[in-house]
Amino acid sequence: MKKLYVVCPAFLFVSASVCAQNDSASLRDTTPIIQPAIEKERPKEVYKLNYGADIPVTATGTIWSLYAFTKIYNKDASSDEAVLALDRSNVNGFDRWAIRPYSKKIDKISYIPFYASMPMPLFMMIDKRMRKDIGKLSFMYLEAMSVTGLLYTGSTYFTNRYRPYVYSSETDLDQRTRGGGKNSFYAGHVALVATSTFFLAQVYSDYHPESKAKWVFWGLASAATGATAWWRHRGGLHFPSDILLGIVQGTATGILVPRLHRTKWFKNPNLTILPFTGQSHGLAMLYRFK
Repeated sequence: MKKLYVVCPAFLFVSASVCAQNDSASLRDTTPIIQPAIEKERPKEVYKLNYGADIPVTATGTIWSLYAFTKIYNKDASSDEAVLALDRSNVNGFDRWAIRPYSKKIDKISYIPFYASMPMPLFMMIDKRMRKDIGKLSFMYLEAMSVTGLLYTGSTYFTNRYRPYVYSSETDLDQRTRGGGKNSFYAGHVALVATSTFFLAQVYSDYHPESKAKWVFWGLASAATGATAWWRHRGGLHFPSDILLGIVQGTATGILVPRLHRTKWFKNPNLTILPFTGQSHGLAMLYRFK
């Protein structure tokens, strides 16, 4: 198959003597000297850490999360009067339909994808390419989880939104009055599952961009996040708006933390940048059409 090369001069610096020559001589002298195209290789590093930013972010998120978790799960119980006075008509129309009694069975089931997803990034130890950067990847994973922990615990710490089951008269009063019944906003389990699983999917894709297996990881991430979201709803634990925010925040954090650490490189192997010289000097961009 024939290959067609297109050359585009860039950053051209022409000396004063060139300007004085005629057009044909100028064109001849400034013709780029192009060597056979060599595909630009990826750098050895897929990710690069910025310790000046990454360490403070990770430390802040981790320390705050450890502190806040001890507070949000030990909130003061609600009084019987306060809970019995709740009116479901005060819940916005988007969320009202999700009011349902508490289900202890479904609550426990929702922890299956939660616990299963937390160690999923250990897969990085199995993959040969990823294992070489396991220290860096582990730090990035901690950073992603600390960001989600900071955002989730911060929202729950400073807000008291009753869970859907608190509005249901079918739920036992002892359950409705528990301090944890005020932790509806937002869905932390969903956010943490999304962060963990989409982090792994993004990292695998960056290390193996041509692999079709990467879609398995994206599919697992979507399935785990979706299952957690569904069961947290069915258990009467979160309103739809809480769940949607958890999905968006967790997915965004899981994907963006790796992406923001990616090393810069030209993804298109058909693009080559070469220097040229003569009466003028500069760079030429060469694109190969196969």
